[in-house]
Amino acid sequence: MPLRITHLSILTVILGFFIALEAKATDAPRLIISQNAAEIEPKVTAVLALTATLARKDAQVDDVLAAAQADYRRILAALYDLGYFAPNVSIRLDGTEAAAIPPFARLPRIDKISIVIDPGRKFSFGKTALIPLPKGAQKPADFQTGQVATLSAMKDAAANAVTLWRNAGHAKARVQGQDIFADQATARIDARLSVAPGPKLRFGKLRPNRLTRLRPNRARAIAGLPSGKVFHPEEVTKAAKRLRSTGVFRSVVLTEADQVRNGDLLDIDAELTEQKPRRFGFGAEVSSTEGGTLSAFWMHRNLLGGAERLRIDAEISDIGVTLNEIDYRLGINLTRPATFRPDTSLSFEAEYAQIDDPAFNLSSLSLEMSLTREVTDQLEVSAGFGLIRSRSTDVFGTRDFTLLTFPVSATLDKRDDTLSPSGGYFLDATVMPFVGAAGTGSGARIKADTRAYRAVGSKNNIVFAGRLQLGSIAGASLQDTPSDFLFFSGGGGTVRGQAFQSLGVTQAGGISGGRSFLGASAEVRANVSDKTSLVGFYDTGFIGADSLPGSNGAWHSGAGIGVRYDTGLGPIRLDLATPVSGAKALKRVEIYVGIGQAF
Repeated sequence: MPLRITHLSILTVILGFFIALEAKATDAPRLIISQNAAEIEPKVTAVLALTATLARKDAQVDDVLAAAQADYRRILAALYDLGYFAPNVSIRLDGTEAAAIPPFARLPRIDKISIVIDPGRKFSFGKTALIPLPKGAQKPADFQTGQVATLSAMKDAAANAVTLWRNAGHAKARVQGQDIFADQATARIDARLSVAPGPKLRFGKLRPNRLTRLRPNRARAIAGLPSGKVFHPEEVTKAAKRLRSTGVFRSVVLTEADQVRNGDLLDIDAELTEQKPRRFGFGAEVSSTEGGTLSAFWMHRNLLGGAERLRIDAEISDIGVTLNEIDYRLGINLTRPATFRPDTSLSFEAEYAQIDDPAFNLSSLSLEMSLTREVTDQLEVSAGFGLIRSRSTDVFGTRDFTLLTFPVSATLDKRDDTLSPSGGYFLDATVMPFVGAAGTGSGARIKADTRAYRAVGSKNNIVFAGRLQLGSIAGASLQDTPSDFLFFSGGGGTVRGQAFQSLGVTQAGGISGGRSFLGASAEVRANVSDKTSLVGFYDTGFIGADSLPGSNGAWHSGAGIGVRYDTGLGPIRLDLATPVSGAKALKRVEIYVGIGQAF
């Protein structure tokens, strides 16, 4: 005869699921399972309150009794989630059933604990219903007739229905009821879950709270909540992400208002906790060929009360390199989020640089204004215009340049981890037309950087990483192009093992940069512990005098090994590399130290 499950403990498990408690005793519990122990034992062991109590040094006998009595419900929940809905569970304390001991009994001590489980037959779903569902939606696959009947399948089915309705604009959708019947004779569960969708709602206002420095109207503009549009939870997630990305807040919590306004308007409450507006940082990197680099920055996150970010960067490089003077860079950037639209920021940038590289000496001042739009979480595009004044001394002599630039760029980042990726890919491409004044050449600088990652092995402990870089100067000749626009190869960013900027285009008085660049790198990264990995790599690069790589150019290569130590904030990198082409092949070793993967 069909049996309707009405026992209080079973309904409490289905409605409440897991309740955390604690306990302890002299001996560890002895667990006896009559069948399917390999499947059941890990699940039961993981939920036992007795285990946690026994690990406590201050646990008393009363704690052990309370934990044992609570474990009936915990064990039942674990068995229900495996499909066993007619189990027999016995928990004995020194031979006495724990459930039969009064909760306030004064036991002198507890020496032995035994748990005996007879799971019985595994149940499957008979009739299942999930009503109502949005038009075109189907029940989940594991909530169908014939599937193993588990508590999680029922929970997930109900949660999925609520999610479907919320995605259709019914923000107040909720589980309304459930009817669950068990037939022990056939080991089947009939389950009927009902959902109350509630009305279809539109977004009302964002209501920011606890603001002290940021203006409320700017918080609303940055969040970009589409007031008046049909509700969708993804829009709430996007609004929270935009607010967090400003760096103004220590915490951002968006919640839906309890009450609906004007029939169908749902306001969103924003609990915003601002953090200190000022921040500074510094970094260091060293290589045996490019010398040391020191960098520092100072930043104000909310300069004018509208989340405007002012950042000042300073860098000193080529420290300790005998062939070059020390290089200097000073940059100032002011960024205003939510300009014209919530996902678009406006930036003003100025930079002064004094560069003394092996092939040229350059002093430059650049100004740029740009708009950057976050199209998706992975895709960002930007466009702008700028002015560059520079003086360059190289094999072509001393030249002055005045350029108007119009950079356009796109970045697509599908890596699983930006600091130490093991899967996915990355693409960054920039096209920068430039127009010369006062006799300066005109053309376009094109550069692309692509990277891909793949983890293999039983524990994904081996990662193959590849990188391809492309560069081209179109329209302008070598002599009419600023030295820092041209391409060189060699050093940590291109070919490790080869000297910094050692490959260019041979000229009468030395080398210049090229109009085309092609670089490729391959790495194999193998984890040897939780924190440490070993790396083998090979880099190659080409520089050509023409706009496209071809016969009018030269190649060089380098290879080596390295080690990475994970700090949690990014891996510390140590690479040893040697040239594998040219006259110095395998005759010297270059050292590179930094934070983060090479690419």
